[in-house]
Amino acid sequence: MTMNTKRRVFLKGSMAVGTVGVAVGAGLLTPQAVVAAWNEKAFQAKSVDDALNAVMGTASNSASASIKIKAPDIAENGAVVPVSISTDMAGVESIALLAEGNNTPLVATFMLGEGALPEVSTRIKMGKTSDVIAVVKSGGQLHSARKSVKVTIGGCGG
Repeated sequence: MTMNTKRRVFLKGSMAVGTVGVAVGAGLLTPQAVVAAWNEKAFQAKSVDDALNAVMGTASNSASASIKIKAPDIAENGAVVPVSISTDMAGVESIALLAEGNNTPLVATFMLGEGALPEVSTRIKMGKTSDVIAVVKSGGQLHSARKSVKVTIGGCGG
């Protein structure tokens, strides 16, 4: 890489940071609005039921074969476990993803708009071998599925 190319990359990065700084200063970007939507109680819950109560309003759910969880049977590194969830249910409002063996089991929640395709993919951290649980809220009811994932190297400090 030449000196001129490095200079251009640096200038582009500086301009991007400067633009974001101006937008925040002008009140066009407000990071507090995003943080305010974070459900602290749900993400700090120590059990699956407590997390579901905090995020979905109830922990009671029924197992469903309509929910598909795609995750490796064996995760070589618990710090990056790819997980995909899909369902053919109609009217899906939200999807919650939990790792039962983590100290704080709620990993993510996805709020879906009307007409959205009920499919999500992400990478999660797993501290130890446990079940990955997907909970889908559809028609005001909760449905769940689980898949066991064996972790060979822990991702949460293990």
